[in-house]
Amino acid sequence: MPILKNWQEEKRSAYLYQKVAKCETDTIYKKLFLDLADSAEKQAKIWQEKLKETGKDQQVFVYKPDFRTRLVSELVTLLGAKSMRFILSAMKVRGMSVFSAPQAGTRGATAHLETRHKGLNTAGNFRAAVFGVNDGLISNMSLLLGVVGANANQHFILVSGIAGLLAGACSMAAGEYISMRSQREFFEYQIALEKEELELYPEEEASELAVIYRARGIPADEAKKMANLIISDPDQALDTLAREELGLSPNDLGSPMGAAVASFVSFAGGALVPLVPFFLGTEDVSICYSIGLTALVLFVIGSFLSLFTNRSALLSGLRMLLIGGLAGTLTFVIGKMVSIIS
Repeated sequence: MPILKNWQEEKRSAYLYQKVAKCETDTIYKKLFLDLADSAEKQAKIWQEKLKETGKDQQVFVYKPDFRTRLVSELVTLLGAKSMRFILSAMKVRGMSVFSAPQAGTRGATAHLETRHKGLNTAGNFRAAVFGVNDGLISNMSLLLGVVGANANQHFILVSGIAGLLAGACSMAAGEYISMRSQREFFEYQIALEKEELELYPEEEASELAVIYRARGIPADEAKKMANLIISDPDQALDTLAREELGLSPNDLGSPMGAAVASFVSFAGGALVPLVPFFLGTEDVSICYSIGLTALVLFVIGSFLSLFTNRSALLSGLRMLLIGGLAGTLTFVIGKMVSIIS
Protein backbone atom coordinates (compact mmCIF):
# COMPACT_ATOMS: atom_id res chain seq x y z
CA MET A 1 0.00 0.00 0.00
CA PRO A 2 1.58 3.36 -1.04
CA ILE A 3 0.28 5.12 2.09
CA LEU A 4 1.94 2.59 4.36
CA LYS A 5 5.17 2.82 2.37
CA ASN A 6 5.17 6.62 2.64
CA TRP A 7 4.60 6.38 6.39
CA GLN A 8 7.49 3.93 6.74
CA GLU A 9 9.80 6.17 4.69
CA GLU A 10 9.04 9.22 6.83
CA LYS A 11 9.61 7.23 10.03
CA ARG A 12 12.86 5.85 8.61
CA SER A 13 13.96 9.38 7.71
CA ALA A 14 13.19 10.59 11.24
CA TYR A 15 15.17 7.67 12.68
CA LEU A 16 18.19 8.45 10.52
CA TYR A 17 17.95 12.20 11.15
CA GLN A 18 18.21 11.45 14.85
CA LYS A 19 21.26 9.28 14.25
CA VAL A 20 22.97 11.91 12.06
CA ALA A 21 22.21 14.62 14.64
CA LYS A 22 23.67 12.47 17.41
CA CYS A 23 26.91 11.97 15.49
CA GLU A 24 27.19 15.57 14.27
CA THR A 25 29.64 17.82 16.15
CA ASP A 26 28.65 21.08 14.43
CA THR A 27 25.89 22.59 16.58
CA ILE A 28 24.21 24.29 13.60
CA TYR A 29 24.07 21.06 11.63
CA LYS A 30 22.96 19.14 14.72
CA LYS A 31 19.99 21.47 15.08
CA LEU A 32 19.30 21.21 11.35
CA PHE A 33 18.91 17.42 11.50
CA LEU A 34 16.93 17.51 14.74
CA ASP A 35 14.52 19.96 13.11
CA LEU A 36 14.33 17.76 10.02
CA ALA A 37 13.61 14.77 12.25
CA ASP A 38 10.74 16.70 13.80
CA SER A 39 9.46 17.64 10.36
CA ALA A 40 9.64 14.00 9.21
CA GLU A 41 7.65 12.92 12.28
CA LYS A 42 4.95 15.47 11.42
CA GLN A 43 4.78 14.21 7.86
CA ALA A 44 4.59 10.63 9.14
CA LYS A 45 1.56 11.63 11.24
CA ILE A 46 -0.15 12.91 8.09
CA TRP A 47 0.27 9.48 6.50
CA GLN A 48 -0.73 7.85 9.77
CA GLU A 49 -4.06 9.68 9.72
CA LYS A 50 -4.62 8.53 6.16
CA LEU A 51 -3.90 4.96 7.26
CA LYS A 52 -6.44 5.25 10.06
CA GLU A 53 -9.05 6.24 7.50
CA THR A 54 -8.45 2.92 5.73
CA GLY A 55 -9.03 1.02 8.98
CA LYS A 56 -5.45 -0.23 9.13
CA ASP A 57 -4.39 -2.17 12.24
CA GLN A 58 -2.84 0.09 14.88
CA GLN A 59 0.18 -2.24 15.13
CA VAL A 60 1.58 -0.83 11.88
CA PHE A 61 2.20 2.47 13.70
CA VAL A 62 5.06 0.90 15.68
CA TYR A 63 8.13 1.58 13.56
CA LYS A 64 10.94 -0.96 13.60
CA PRO A 65 14.01 -0.12 11.46
CA ASP A 66 14.90 -2.84 8.98
CA PHE A 67 18.37 -4.34 8.54
CA ARG A 68 19.43 -1.86 5.84
CA THR A 69 18.43 1.11 8.00
CA ARG A 70 20.28 -0.26 11.02
CA LEU A 71 23.35 -0.96 8.86
CA VAL A 72 23.39 2.58 7.45
CA SER A 73 22.90 3.92 10.98
CA GLU A 74 25.98 2.04 12.17
CA LEU A 75 27.98 3.22 9.17
CA VAL A 76 27.00 6.82 9.94
CA THR A 77 28.38 6.32 13.45
CA LEU A 78 31.56 4.79 12.08
CA LEU A 79 32.22 6.99 9.02
CA GLY A 80 30.18 10.14 9.61
CA ALA A 81 27.22 11.58 7.73
CA LYS A 82 29.39 13.43 5.20
CA SER A 83 30.97 10.21 3.94
CA MET A 84 27.55 8.55 3.78
CA ARG A 85 25.66 11.49 2.25
CA PHE A 86 24.87 9.80 -1.08
CA ILE A 87 23.48 6.67 0.57
CA LEU A 88 21.56 8.81 3.06
CA SER A 89 20.05 10.81 0.19
CA ALA A 90 18.88 7.58 -1.39
CA MET A 91 17.12 6.74 1.87
CA LYS A 92 15.17 10.03 1.88
CA VAL A 93 17.44 11.86 4.31
CA ARG A 94 17.39 15.50 3.24
CA GLY A 95 19.81 18.33 3.89
CA MET A 96 22.88 16.46 2.62
CA SER A 97 23.73 19.44 0.41
CA VAL A 98 25.04 21.26 3.50
CA PHE A 99 28.08 18.97 3.42
CA SER A 100 29.04 20.09 -0.09
CA ALA A 101 28.21 23.81 0.10
CA PRO A 102 29.50 26.51 2.46
CA GLN A 103 27.16 28.46 4.70
CA ALA A 104 25.72 31.40 2.83
CA GLY A 105 23.76 34.39 3.97
CA THR A 106 22.49 35.54 0.62
CA ARG A 107 20.98 34.09 -2.52
CA GLY A 108 23.78 35.79 -4.46
CA ALA A 109 26.36 33.60 -2.77
CA THR A 110 24.30 30.51 -3.54
CA ALA A 111 23.96 31.53 -7.17
CA HIS A 112 27.72 32.08 -7.38
CA LEU A 113 28.27 28.61 -5.95
CA GLU A 114 25.90 27.02 -8.47
CA THR A 115 27.68 28.76 -11.34
CA ARG A 116 31.04 27.62 -10.00
CA HIS A 117 29.82 24.04 -9.72
CA LYS A 118 28.65 24.05 -13.31
CA GLY A 119 32.12 25.13 -14.37
CA LEU A 120 33.67 22.40 -12.26
CA ASN A 121 31.32 19.81 -13.71
CA THR A 122 32.29 20.81 -17.24
CA ALA A 123 35.97 20.59 -16.36
CA GLY A 124 35.34 17.26 -14.65
CA ASN A 125 33.70 15.82 -17.75
CA PHE A 126 36.59 16.97 -19.92
CA ARG A 127 39.11 15.51 -17.51
CA ALA A 128 37.16 12.21 -17.47
CA ALA A 129 37.42 12.09 -21.27
CA VAL A 130 41.18 12.61 -21.06
CA PHE A 131 41.48 9.79 -18.53
CA GLY A 132 39.42 7.58 -20.87
CA VAL A 133 41.96 8.18 -23.63
CA ASN A 134 44.77 7.48 -21.17
CA ASP A 135 43.19 4.20 -20.04
CA GLY A 136 42.82 2.98 -23.62
CA LEU A 137 46.37 4.04 -24.43
CA ILE A 138 48.07 2.28 -21.52
CA SER A 139 45.92 -0.87 -21.53
CA ASN A 140 46.27 -1.54 -25.26
CA MET A 141 49.96 -0.69 -25.37
CA SER A 142 50.51 -3.07 -22.45
CA LEU A 143 48.52 -5.75 -24.27
CA LEU A 144 50.61 -5.31 -27.43
CA LEU A 145 53.86 -5.50 -25.50
CA GLY A 146 52.70 -8.65 -23.75
CA VAL A 147 51.96 -10.27 -27.10
CA VAL A 148 55.27 -9.03 -28.54
CA GLY A 149 57.04 -10.51 -25.53
CA ALA A 150 55.44 -13.85 -26.39
CA ASN A 151 57.14 -13.66 -29.86
CA ALA A 152 53.89 -13.39 -31.81
CA ASN A 153 53.94 -12.29 -35.45
CA GLN A 154 52.68 -8.90 -36.65
CA HIS A 155 49.32 -10.24 -37.81
CA PHE A 156 48.59 -11.74 -34.39
CA ILE A 157 49.77 -8.57 -32.67
CA LEU A 158 47.44 -6.47 -34.82
CA VAL A 159 44.46 -8.78 -34.23
CA SER A 160 45.15 -8.76 -30.48
CA GLY A 161 45.32 -4.97 -30.45
CA ILE A 162 42.05 -4.58 -32.34
CA ALA A 163 40.36 -7.10 -30.04
CA GLY A 164 41.72 -5.25 -27.00
CA LEU A 165 40.43 -1.94 -28.36
CA LEU A 166 36.92 -3.27 -28.99
CA ALA A 167 36.68 -5.29 -25.78
CA GLY A 168 37.95 -2.45 -23.62
CA ALA A 169 35.80 0.22 -25.28
CA CYS A 170 32.64 -1.92 -25.09
CA SER A 171 33.33 -2.77 -21.46
CA MET A 172 33.87 0.89 -20.58
CA ALA A 173 30.72 1.93 -22.44
CA ALA A 174 28.58 -0.76 -20.81
CA GLY A 175 29.85 0.09 -17.35
CA GLU A 176 29.29 3.81 -17.88
CA TYR A 177 25.77 3.21 -19.23
CA ILE A 178 24.75 1.05 -16.27
CA SER A 179 26.27 3.48 -13.78
CA MET A 180 24.62 6.54 -15.34
CA ARG A 181 21.29 4.74 -15.83
CA SER A 182 21.20 3.66 -12.19
CA GLN A 183 22.12 7.14 -11.01
CA ARG A 184 19.48 8.74 -13.23
CA GLU A 185 16.77 6.34 -12.03
CA PHE A 186 17.66 7.18 -8.44
CA PHE A 187 17.50 10.91 -9.13
CA GLU A 188 14.23 10.59 -11.07
CA TYR A 189 12.66 8.65 -8.21
CA GLN A 190 13.78 11.20 -5.63
CA ILE A 191 12.53 14.13 -7.73
CA ALA A 192 9.16 12.41 -8.28
CA LEU A 193 8.93 11.85 -4.53
CA GLU A 194 9.65 15.51 -3.87
CA LYS A 195 6.98 16.51 -6.41
CA GLU A 196 4.40 14.31 -4.71
CA GLU A 197 5.25 15.67 -1.26
CA LEU A 198 5.14 19.23 -2.57
CA GLU A 199 1.57 18.65 -3.79
CA LEU A 200 0.43 16.90 -0.59
CA TYR A 201 1.93 19.13 2.11
CA PRO A 202 3.68 22.27 0.78
CA GLU A 203 3.78 23.87 4.25
CA GLU A 204 5.93 21.07 5.65
CA GLU A 205 8.25 21.23 2.62
CA ALA A 206 8.59 24.98 3.14
CA SER A 207 9.46 24.31 6.77
CA GLU A 208 12.19 21.83 5.79
CA LEU A 209 13.63 24.29 3.28
CA ALA A 210 13.66 27.07 5.88
CA VAL A 211 15.52 24.77 8.29
CA ILE A 212 18.23 24.16 5.68
CA TYR A 213 18.57 27.90 4.98
CA ARG A 214 18.89 28.63 8.70
CA ALA A 215 21.66 26.03 8.93
CA ARG A 216 23.52 28.03 6.28
CA GLY A 217 23.48 31.16 8.38
CA ILE A 218 20.35 32.89 7.06
CA PRO A 219 18.26 34.55 9.83
CA ALA A 220 15.12 32.61 10.75
CA ASP A 221 12.61 35.22 9.56
CA GLU A 222 14.40 35.70 6.24
CA ALA A 223 14.80 31.93 5.77
CA LYS A 224 11.07 31.43 6.33
CA LYS A 225 10.16 34.19 3.86
CA MET A 226 12.53 32.79 1.23
CA ALA A 227 11.14 29.29 1.68
CA ASN A 228 7.51 30.41 1.44
CA LEU A 229 8.26 32.50 -1.64
CA ILE A 230 9.97 29.58 -3.36
CA ILE A 231 7.24 27.08 -2.46
CA SER A 232 4.59 29.42 -3.91
CA ASP A 233 5.97 28.69 -7.39
CA PRO A 234 5.67 24.89 -8.01
CA ASP A 235 8.29 24.74 -10.78
CA GLN A 236 10.84 26.79 -8.86
CA ALA A 237 9.98 24.91 -5.67
CA LEU A 238 10.73 21.50 -7.19
CA ASP A 239 14.01 22.73 -8.68
CA THR A 240 15.08 24.32 -5.38
CA LEU A 241 14.07 21.34 -3.24
CA ALA A 242 16.05 19.04 -5.52
CA ARG A 243 19.10 21.28 -5.19
CA GLU A 244 18.90 22.00 -1.47
CA GLU A 245 17.52 18.71 -0.13
CA LEU A 246 18.98 16.24 -2.61
CA GLY A 247 22.03 18.18 -3.77
CA LEU A 248 21.21 17.76 -7.48
CA SER A 249 19.72 19.69 -10.36
CA PRO A 250 16.80 18.20 -12.33
CA ASN A 251 18.33 19.71 -15.48
CA ASP A 252 21.73 18.06 -14.97
CA LEU A 253 20.82 14.36 -14.83
CA GLY A 254 22.92 13.46 -17.86
CA SER A 255 22.28 10.95 -20.62
CA PRO A 256 23.26 7.29 -20.05
CA MET A 257 23.60 6.70 -23.79
CA GLY A 258 25.64 9.87 -24.24
CA ALA A 259 27.96 8.86 -21.41
CA ALA A 260 28.35 5.38 -22.90
CA VAL A 261 29.19 6.74 -26.36
CA ALA A 262 31.67 9.26 -24.92
CA SER A 263 33.34 6.53 -22.87
CA PHE A 264 33.55 4.22 -25.90
CA VAL A 265 35.01 6.91 -28.14
CA SER A 266 37.57 8.19 -25.62
CA PHE A 267 38.84 4.70 -24.74
CA ALA A 268 38.92 3.60 -28.40
CA GLY A 269 40.76 6.78 -29.36
CA GLY A 270 43.48 6.07 -26.83
CA ALA A 271 43.67 2.37 -27.67
CA LEU A 272 44.06 3.18 -31.36
CA VAL A 273 47.29 5.17 -30.86
CA PRO A 274 49.68 2.21 -30.33
CA LEU A 275 48.00 0.34 -33.21
CA VAL A 276 48.62 3.00 -35.88
CA PRO A 277 52.25 2.00 -36.64
CA PHE A 278 51.17 -1.62 -37.16
CA PHE A 279 48.76 -0.50 -39.88
CA LEU A 280 51.47 1.53 -41.63
CA GLY A 281 54.87 0.02 -40.90
CA THR A 282 56.75 -3.26 -41.31
CA GLU A 283 57.03 -5.94 -38.66
CA ASP A 284 60.57 -5.06 -37.63
CA VAL A 285 60.00 -1.39 -36.82
CA SER A 286 56.27 -1.23 -35.99
CA ILE A 287 56.72 -1.97 -32.30
CA CYS A 288 59.46 0.66 -32.01
CA TYR A 289 57.26 3.31 -33.61
CA SER A 290 54.34 2.16 -31.47
CA ILE A 291 56.34 2.55 -28.27
CA GLY A 292 57.64 5.96 -29.34
CA LEU A 293 54.20 7.29 -30.36
CA THR A 294 52.60 5.96 -27.17
CA ALA A 295 55.33 7.52 -25.02
CA LEU A 296 54.84 10.88 -26.74
CA VAL A 297 51.06 10.84 -26.25
CA LEU A 298 51.44 9.72 -22.62
CA PHE A 299 53.75 12.63 -21.93
CA VAL A 300 51.35 15.07 -23.60
CA ILE A 301 48.40 13.74 -21.57
CA GLY A 302 50.36 13.95 -18.34
CA SER A 303 51.40 17.51 -19.12
CA PHE A 304 47.82 18.43 -19.99
CA LEU A 305 46.50 17.03 -16.72
CA SER A 306 48.78 19.44 -14.86
CA LEU A 307 46.19 22.09 -15.75
CA PHE A 308 43.88 20.45 -13.22
CA THR A 309 46.51 19.90 -10.54
CA ASN A 310 48.45 23.17 -10.82
CA ARG A 311 51.73 21.22 -10.80
CA SER A 312 54.71 21.20 -13.13
CA ALA A 313 53.74 20.13 -16.65
CA LEU A 314 57.16 18.51 -17.12
CA LEU A 315 56.93 16.45 -13.93
CA SER A 316 53.32 15.46 -14.62
CA GLY A 317 54.27 14.32 -18.13
CA LEU A 318 57.25 12.33 -16.86
CA ARG A 319 55.17 10.73 -14.14
CA MET A 320 52.56 9.59 -16.67
CA LEU A 321 55.34 8.30 -18.91
CA LEU A 322 56.84 6.37 -16.00
CA ILE A 323 53.50 4.78 -15.07
CA GLY A 324 52.82 3.73 -18.65
CA GLY A 325 56.39 2.46 -19.01
CA LEU A 326 56.13 0.30 -15.89
CA ALA A 327 52.81 -1.19 -17.04
CA GLY A 328 54.21 -1.96 -20.50
CA THR A 329 57.44 -3.41 -19.13
CA LEU A 330 55.58 -5.68 -16.73
CA THR A 331 53.33 -7.14 -19.42
CA PHE A 332 56.28 -7.57 -21.80
CA VAL A 333 58.21 -9.53 -19.17
CA ILE A 334 55.17 -11.68 -18.40
CA GLY A 335 54.68 -12.35 -22.12
CA LYS A 336 58.34 -13.30 -22.47
CA MET A 337 58.13 -15.68 -19.49
CA VAL A 338 55.02 -17.34 -20.95
CA SER A 339 56.85 -17.74 -24.26
CA ILE A 340 59.84 -19.38 -22.58
CA ILE A 341 57.70 -21.70 -20.43
CA SER A 342 55.58 -22.81 -23.36
